[in-house]
Amino acid sequence: MSDLIDVRVLSPITTKGFRKPSDLSALGYAGLTVSHSQIDIGPGSIESEFEIAMSVPGTIEKAIEAEREGANAIIIDCMGDPGLRAVREVVSIPVLGPAETAMHVAAMLGHRFSVVTVLRRLRAQFENEAAVYGLSTKMASVRHVDIPVLELEDDLVNTRARLVEQAVIAVEQDGADAIIFGCTGLMGCAAAVREGLLAKGIDIPVVDPIPTAVSVAAALARVGLSQSKLTYPMPPKKELIGYGFTLPTAIAAE
Repeated sequence: MSDLIDVRVLSPITTKGFRKPSDLSALGYAGLTVSHSQIDIGPGSIESEFEIAMSVPGTIEKAIEAEREGANAIIIDCMGDPGLRAVREVVSIPVLGPAETAMHVAAMLGHRFSVVTVLRRLRAQFENEAAVYGLSTKMASVRHVDIPVLELEDDLVNTRARLVEQAVIAVEQDGADAIIFGCTGLMGCAAAVREGLLAKGIDIPVVDPIPTAVSVAAALARVGLSQSKLTYPMPPKKELIGYGFTLPTAIAAE
């Protein structure tokens, strides 16, 4: 492997400009670049199980493309972790979901964590994810700020204030010892939210999922670790009708 690691952040939405390249490049350092791609067909944002489902084919296509272009690891840029297990089957490089990664990191840093997300309707999604990832007993609660994904940056002062408000409730009422942002669109808000919590005498970690996942992905790539092909076996070779991509023949199972 080259000394240079390329972590590809793959946005499973079609809204242009939502993920700014400058925000991702700032996560790089000597020996690490953070590249970006996004799907061409699918939802403008993801706030439901339906939109997660509609984003998966494009996510698979772009993941295959990322590996062909030389990426060393992939992060799916949504806290729904859309297509995570499917993508792990079709590529050999490590694939991380920011929700799974953030939950495990938060569980290491505190006894119980709370997710502060955008809308109430996502509560079941996060409870289901915690169950699948084996962390139900570690999740204290799911709180929400009632701001849709595409409106998070319209008033960042208000967004950050609402995050602090809900994080305080999660700590004081729900027993959280760590906070996870429940939307990757909140990237960059962790320092402000932690400062707001410290001002109230609450010293706990605030996990920003994308920067956290980038660091973990880079570490996995650096030491040559990837997902198990016993857990995520190569897909069988068969016809796919109506999709604009085919599985890499080098990995497709007979």
